[in-house]
Amino acid sequence: MTKRALIVIDIQNDYFPAGKYPLAGIEEAAGKAAKVLAAARDAGDFVVHVRHEFAGDNAPFFEAGSEGAQIHPSVSNRADEPVVLKNNINAFRDTNLKDLLDGAGVEDVVIVGNMSHVCIDAATRAAADFGYKVTLIHDACATRDVEFNGVKVPAEQVHAAYMAALGFAYADVQSTEQFLNSAKAEAKV
Repeated sequence: MTKRALIVIDIQNDYFPAGKYPLAGIEEAAGKAAKVLAAARDAGDFVVHVRHEFAGDNAPFFEAGSEGAQIHPSVSNRADEPVVLKNNINAFRDTNLKDLLDGAGVEDVVIVGNMSHVCIDAATRAAADFGYKVTLIHDACATRDVEFNGVKVPAEQVHAAYMAALGFAYADVQSTEQFLNSAKAEAKV
């Protein structure tokens, strides 16, 4: 069996209702991510948390050192789980994420977190480009409404479009239930 890692991306306080940049469906998505995290820990998978902070003084959210930039308690890291600090959209860019994964002998990655159309998209594509087998848990990710050229796109449609694109060529896109059921089946073998 190949070595698997769970990458928990940007499930941070500012994305929740009391934060500076709340996402649609964040509480439900974080709850699903917590279930995937518990299963990964039970399976002995390598777990890496990614936390975003904006560099500079004009951060719209995730301000360095702020409570909003901290990992949400629903998915808090344990002392033995590394936290990768990133200042860019892509969790692999200018971080030690790939070194951590390679150092642990990881071949398969499972991704949960936020935002579907930005950081999840970038990390999923990068992981696939680096040769990892990628599983993306779609209902353990959240996003928000976006606007382009005067057209407002609801979060649900943004999320669906990105999951469809990533599922086409970059990842095996599964629900939390599908993933947990397949993990149970693997454990019985």
